[in-house]
Amino acid sequence: MRIRLATSPLPRARSFPTLPGMKVSAYIFDLDGTLLDTEKLWVESTALYMREHAPELTDDEVQEIVYGRSWSDVYRSICERLPELALSIDEMAALLNPIFARLREERDVRIEPSIALLRDLAATHPVCIVSGSPRAEIEYAIDLMDIRDCLRLFLGAEDYGPGKPDPSCFLLAAEKLGVPPNECIVFEDSTAGIRAAKAAGMYCIALARDGAPAQDTSAADETHPSLEHFSP
Repeated sequence: MRIRLATSPLPRARSFPTLPGMKVSAYIFDLDGTLLDTEKLWVESTALYMREHAPELTDDEVQEIVYGRSWSDVYRSICERLPELALSIDEMAALLNPIFARLREERDVRIEPSIALLRDLAATHPVCIVSGSPRAEIEYAIDLMDIRDCLRLFLGAEDYGPGKPDPSCFLLAAEKLGVPPNECIVFEDSTAGIRAAKAAGMYCIALARDGAPAQDTSAADETHPSLEHFSP
């Protein structure tokens, strides 16, 4: 696993009060759909890829395969749905990634309020990203957002086993950060991610943006349409 340590001064922080009765030791951000508006691009890319062989696939079916899930889980679902596409995971990624990259280059996918919050929180607490995307995609995203110096570490699909809603990814992040899970606040946008955070015993803030695919956020401790005005 690659760990990125801060190497330059962090930005000046806003003042955040503490959640009543909770010690906050670290903040964990999901990536796709929380910091970057890329979740919909992954759905669209996967739809284009799969419909070459299964044009009858509906948008809802593809969204169920992709949204809020790790790349390894998406890969397994594609192979189960279309056995004729059962290439190796690296071979499939090599075909799918250029489609995603082309769509990403056409749009500004940064969710600025979320990125600004990450920067502010990083000035006073350890911050990390836990994503189901491959590490190479996370590296690209970190540079796109210019937040490398704000992160203590990041975890991608190669770093843990079962994807969200399994809590393993968040528990591993807490272990790597050296903090108890119940002292972590997680920012998530998907049903699977929210369930993973709660299963890990963490406080979870759900981001439910206008225009994003509807997700069940009922298990989250809080739900916000934007992180612009969020304060613990």
